[in-house]
Amino acid sequence: MFTKILIANRGEIACRVAATARRLGIRTVAVYSDADADAAHVAACDEAVHIGAPAARDSYLRSERILAAAQRTGAQAIHPGYGFLSENEHFAQACADAGVVFIGPPARAIAAMGSKSAAKALMGAAGVPLVPGYHGDDNSPALLAREAQRIGYPVLIKASAGGGGKGMRRVDRADDFADALAACQREAKASFGDEHVLVERYVTRPRHIEIQVFADAHGNAVYLFERDCSVQRRHQKVLEEAPAPGLSAARRAEMGAAAVAAAKAVGYVGAGTVEFIAEPTADGDLRFFFMEMNTRLQVEHPVTEAITGLDLVEWQLRVAAGEPLPLQQAQLKIGGHAIEARICAENPDAGFLPATGALRTLRWPAHVAFGRNADAQAFHDPAPVRVDAGVREGDAITPHYDSMIAKLIVWGSDRAQALARLDAALRDTHIVGPHTNVAFLRRAVATRAFTGADLDTALIERERAALFDAPPLPIELAAAGVVAHTLAAEAPLQGADPWSRRDGFRLHGGAARHFHLQRGSGDEHAVVLERLHDGALRLRVGDGSWPLQMRALPHGRHDLQLGERRVPVTVYAHGEQVSVFAPEGRADLREVDDIAHAGEGAVDGGQLTAPMPGKLIAYLAQPGDRVARGQALAVIEAMKMEHTIHAPRDGVVAECLYTAGDPVAEGSELLRLESAAAG
Repeated sequence: MFTKILIANRGEIACRVAATARRLGIRTVAVYSDADADAAHVAACDEAVHIGAPAARDSYLRSERILAAAQRTGAQAIHPGYGFLSENEHFAQACADAGVVFIGPPARAIAAMGSKSAAKALMGAAGVPLVPGYHGDDNSPALLAREAQRIGYPVLIKASAGGGGKGMRRVDRADDFADALAACQREAKASFGDEHVLVERYVTRPRHIEIQVFADAHGNAVYLFERDCSVQRRHQKVLEEAPAPGLSAARRAEMGAAAVAAAKAVGYVGAGTVEFIAEPTADGDLRFFFMEMNTRLQVEHPVTEAITGLDLVEWQLRVAAGEPLPLQQAQLKIGGHAIEARICAENPDAGFLPATGALRTLRWPAHVAFGRNADAQAFHDPAPVRVDAGVREGDAITPHYDSMIAKLIVWGSDRAQALARLDAALRDTHIVGPHTNVAFLRRAVATRAFTGADLDTALIERERAALFDAPPLPIELAAAGVVAHTLAAEAPLQGADPWSRRDGFRLHGGAARHFHLQRGSGDEHAVVLERLHDGALRLRVGDGSWPLQMRALPHGRHDLQLGERRVPVTVYAHGEQVSVFAPEGRADLREVDDIAHAGEGAVDGGQLTAPMPGKLIAYLAQPGDRVARGQALAVIEAMKMEHTIHAPRDGVVAECLYTAGDPVAEGSELLRLESAAAG
């Protein structure tokens, strides 16, 4: 076994690998950019090496710097995590040439599966079912358009060297093909350095089911069952679970055998994932097609660990060190059900736009480390809740890297128990700072389709009414939380004599205290807390009035009795901003200073601004152009994805304020739009 490894990644996967290495007594070396000097993964390792500027191309993708860091620190092996260099055959070969073990498959296997087109040709020759499509080398737009017409719409354009939804578009009409192809090729070039794409028939009710495979250098290969990753937005996974609901034992064995055959066909060694698209058949079974093979550990590997009781990173280390697989196929068993939710800094109600900013509050549900089986010979129940995070409270989500904050994994003896535990865990996850998808995830888990295991990649669109624009937390409950927190914060300042009290004490009659609360950018509410003659409290919000009782608990928690309801809430205050978390949701409010508020002015709504930090890719309209409301005007790239800016109204473009390639800050004015009459 190795005595020291370098982890060529960042965030939660670097922390995850470091945890297993520490348990095995292996020392670890972190790498970091200018943006990551104080990051959690740096603290999680025994030593760290600086490798460059914040942009990934200037640091985490600089293979020569990472290899030099491994050699300089005496690391015997490099674990690439996922993303960055994990599927780069040139880096794997450079490691081999330098005598440093690459903890992953050999370069030839990465190369064989790195191109979706080549991989599909290989699988077709091996008899694995393929989705009808075009996987050739000729990528001229005219040929691809003809092939799309031959296949039949809708079609899916996919980056041949890609993954994670980058360089991928569904196209429903021939008229839209050229624009979608150009966008895919731009994204593919930016993300993977290769603009080659393939075109396939779009399966209309697809399930995304993937098989975890493992192989060693001694000719052994096994599959560690499947994961269902059908719940996706923008072709990126949101919820993953194992085993896949409704998959028969016979189909599981068939898909597992196909995945193992795929691994053996390329001389695979290490952890890999063979991904399939499955669609229902008339008899209620599933027909499956090979999609791609990811030659690395997957983000969703914890659900496989949870149902098998195994540590897949330990398996990676042992196989890379030349050991045989710890178990054979007959020894592998499924125990219980596990679900993973990806918690990301993004705004679901704004098209899942990535968000940035400091994590001012970061509170996880009660959890313990995953209960791994030390001897890898039998299944042991894992902890019911696991959190894999690469950030800490106070850290910032920046535009330089992926928007994922953490992974929340739950395990249950069956799917129903896992669902209940996931809802409770999401309820107890409190994040204040950038927008997150926590509330969205909780609604997704509660949808009829997900609870009923009616899964396919269009689930989010099918359940749109239940997932977006959810009703806010009742204002009276949010106001009661603000009042309770304010009084609890003031309590230590109040002495025993009446002259030092701040609650409106008076010799005769009751007292009233006023709060001015604002929710979001509007919705202002006048709140009054009345102290009656007998000392009882009453809360008034607008025309409503409720008796109120409060009891402060540790860590910002409060036990409220509001009218007939008894509700536990947790409140976090950062200056004037107050966040109230209740079992049914959260509210973010501002305690308005009326004097300062009186001077605020309105913002001109005619300007177009960047919704997040990023880079301007292109303007789609030029000064002097007349544009219609909803017309695409500009494209920016942020968080590895392209985002299109649309006109909020009819008008004439007066001025473009940047040039292609320029960085833009969140809120930056991109162009000016005048009324059509002015033009």
